[in-house]
Amino acid sequence: MSGTDKEIILSAKQVTHKYISRSGLFKRFEHTALDNVSFDICRGENLGILGRNGCGKSSLLRILAGIINPTQGGVGCKKDVSRALLSLGLGFRLDLSGRDNVLLSSMIGGMTKRKAIGILDDINEFAELGEFFDQPIKTYSAGMRSRLGFASALLTDVDIILIDELLSVGDSHFRNKALEAMKNRMKGRQTVIFVSHNPQQVGRICGRVLWIEGGMIQMDGDTKEVVQAYSRFMQGLNGAASDLPLLAKDSKSEARKLPVG
Repeated sequence: MSGTDKEIILSAKQVTHKYISRSGLFKRFEHTALDNVSFDICRGENLGILGRNGCGKSSLLRILAGIINPTQGGVGCKKDVSRALLSLGLGFRLDLSGRDNVLLSSMIGGMTKRKAIGILDDINEFAELGEFFDQPIKTYSAGMRSRLGFASALLTDVDIILIDELLSVGDSHFRNKALEAMKNRMKGRQTVIFVSHNPQQVGRICGRVLWIEGGMIQMDGDTKEVVQAYSRFMQGLNGAASDLPLLAKDSKSEARKLPVG
């Protein structure tokens, strides 16, 4: 994000989310996916959420999208700000064609039918589905669903695009095409929140990165600094530096150390 524009359009305040399951009559299992997570998103900002599989990234993204409610805390979204979550197959009706799914989701998102119809061919062209665009989603491969989901969000007028690992799906041609298209859109006022466990991919498109480990924010700031800290941490897990501390920032943005484990 450049310039002095600091219009906050989305805020997470002390978000905690727990999953509870039962095994038999008496055993109860509780897992804390997110623990007291707070941060703000400004208009035009490109935020990467980085972390290992199972750290709470996807749960956070679904809470930010308004799909699930946190156990504690909450998310505030500025009035009239629209959000679209790109997650493999999310929201698709398997019995409907790609064309009908895009039309339906666009109109649910507030687009007029005339405008939604007007972008259908552009979406199909970008997704490179050809005749499959008019076939039921249940006939699609995982890569085809991801291409349709990405193209739909990219070409639909939405304020915040939330991406859940989607750019890691599909062939290299489409991944490169998607990354370039996202970069071009980011040059304007597009706000993007991109979840991944791939630091190189996050580093290519995000101006700010939030690192989550064990459901908690370990670091939030400049992309290069956070990616380097995360990479060192991962090297430590692989045995290169087993005593490497985690880094986190408090409310005054001063670094503090957290024990590994």
